[in-house]
Amino acid sequence: MRVGFIGLGVMGAPIAARLARAGHAVKVNDLRKVEVAGAVWADSPAAAVADAELAFTSLPGPAEVEAVAGLIGTALARHAAWFDLTTNSPSCVRRVHAALQPKGVQFLDAPVSGGREGAHSGRLALWVGGDEGVYRRHEPVLRVIGDQPIYVGPIGAGSVAKLAHNTASFTVQTALAEIFTLGVKAGVEPLALFRAIRQGATGRKRTFDRLAEQFLPGKYDPPGFALRLAHKDLKLALELAQEVGVPMQVAQVAMREFEQALARGWAERDSRTPMLLQEERAGVAPRVPAEKLREVLD
Repeated sequence: MRVGFIGLGVMGAPIAARLARAGHAVKVNDLRKVEVAGAVWADSPAAAVADAELAFTSLPGPAEVEAVAGLIGTALARHAAWFDLTTNSPSCVRRVHAALQPKGVQFLDAPVSGGREGAHSGRLALWVGGDEGVYRRHEPVLRVIGDQPIYVGPIGAGSVAKLAHNTASFTVQTALAEIFTLGVKAGVEPLALFRAIRQGATGRKRTFDRLAEQFLPGKYDPPGFALRLAHKDLKLALELAQEVGVPMQVAQVAMREFEQALARGWAERDSRTPMLLQEERAGVAPRVPAEKLREVLD
């Protein structure tokens, strides 16, 4: 397949090289000239995609994607497909999609996750939003890039999924910094603490798999672990933090949620019932039938 690839940074260059090794005719372009084994250099973004059946961009963010769209919009052939691998704004990808629709160019957002190593090895997740038929037709090419391409939904859905994933990652790492500084300052050796935490109920499961137990099916009764007991544990941890002088900003937010849930009379319900408070504030309840969850987990 004739492929135009724009954006040869840490992720883009190894991804373009994988496409070339797989036998695709790849033309590449970037602000600076980068040698990509098996690919042909093009002097401009428009030249990279001029005769392409399939285009890819891997760029820093929304401003760069919109700038490139202005440069290649008229160069893309009718019925060509363009997969944007950038971590992007959903509103940006929807604007670009709408601008290209009259020309018959299919624009899909397909942000990736897996980092530099994944870009080289092909162990990447791709979260795709856009026309599902276009996704299905090009799925074999996407599997050259990553081992886990997933169709998420309409245009912009891939970007929403990527931003949600990254926000979860950044929030969890902030909380982990708190609990490790607490544990170590309270007298536990770091490696011993790491080993202990990994062996607990949360440590033994993939982080997001636990959502299938209560939150996504919306089943908090009977409790696996009662809220009143979880509140007691969190209270003890915050008291310990005060004793040893460790600020716990994330844990304090959790405590406020727990106290609100207790005030609702949920003491004997599951310890995850405070998650219902955020559903109320957001005005949405993310429910999935248990059988559908089992399919994903299996």
